[in-house]
Amino acid sequence: MKPAVRLLPYGPRAVLAEYDNLDQVLGMAAHLRSLGLPGVIDVVPAARTVLVHHDGGDIADLVVVLHERHVAPSATGEPIELPVTYDGADLTVVASACRLSAGEVVDIHSGALYTVAFCGFMPGFAYLIGLDPRLHLPRRNSPRPRVPAGSVAVAAEYTAVYPSASPGGWHLLGHTNAEMWNIDQSRPALLEPGSIVRFVPM
Repeated sequence: MKPAVRLLPYGPRAVLAEYDNLDQVLGMAAHLRSLGLPGVIDVVPAARTVLVHHDGGDIADLVVVLHERHVAPSATGEPIELPVTYDGADLTVVASACRLSAGEVVDIHSGALYTVAFCGFMPGFAYLIGLDPRLHLPRRNSPRPRVPAGSVAVAAEYTAVYPSASPGGWHLLGHTNAEMWNIDQSRPALLEPGSIVRFVPM
């Protein structure tokens, strides 16, 4: 059975495809990148959508592909290791909410391999999937006006690193000194969709 998909125009040179879940999004994004369809300039996945930037030509073949079902790719490649000091302001709060010790939270968070599903919110902010369900929590009721750069955090089914200081409502577990975004590099974002990530306690 094909997934329910809703196609929306997104200006004269883009189309937005809405899917039921993230697995469908990741499967479609990976498939589109592998196809190399003529006229497709960029493929941008999000939580429930795939934005396809094209050259404004005939997109009949693209529309057919967007209605197909594709399995989300398995994580492959060497992980990017991020050193983390688990000293976050919310570590004990997360532990209490999850009925775990702070040490158990650290072990669970650092014991998983994560995959970058998509990027957003700010340059270099990657949404990583693979978070153990024992650490799934809703966002904070009251967002902080300023979260320090390098903060390692969790919210819902995601974990992430804040690339620069900003407001934020995620739960802070610790911090890393890894540079997540550098506009002077040929590839400014350290973490891109499909990257594999491991957090290493310091």
